[in-house]
Amino acid sequence: MGERLTTGEICTREVSIAFKHTSLVEAAQLMRQNHVGCLVVVDDEDGSRSVRGLITDRDMVMSVIATGLDPAPLCVEDVMTERLVTALESDSLMDLMRSMREHGVRRVPVVGLQDELMGLVTMDDVLKILAQELTLLVGSVDTGLKREKKRRQ
Repeated sequence: MGERLTTGEICTREVSIAFKHTSLVEAAQLMRQNHVGCLVVVDDEDGSRSVRGLITDRDMVMSVIATGLDPAPLCVEDVMTERLVTALESDSLMDLMRSMREHGVRRVPVVGLQDELMGLVTMDDVLKILAQELTLLVGSVDTGLKREKKRRQ
């Protein structure tokens, strides 16, 4: 881990994806199969997967199931979030956290310069990194206490 941790260093590179015309039922099955709570919606043009949206299990529940709609005729683009918050691989962890807080999002696709999908960062990913950093800080407190006790013997 470098001194300036970047979004590219912490993102998950294997991302579960869907296309706009993927059926909602198939999208739910993909989430279940891959043990994920969201799919990044992409266009696959010339081998470059351009990010177009995001669909979460919550989107499906709130927009379809809770309203009594039949999910069978619906597709991902009927429910997905199109106005996405994204991050570049070079964005700092601090910038990422500020953006997540400002926009109230838990998942952020990481994109390249042409909006191509590079990875995904979730709040869980960020919390794991912060927990590791806090553990290091706690270790320095323990080390300081041990050093002081040894010196005073």
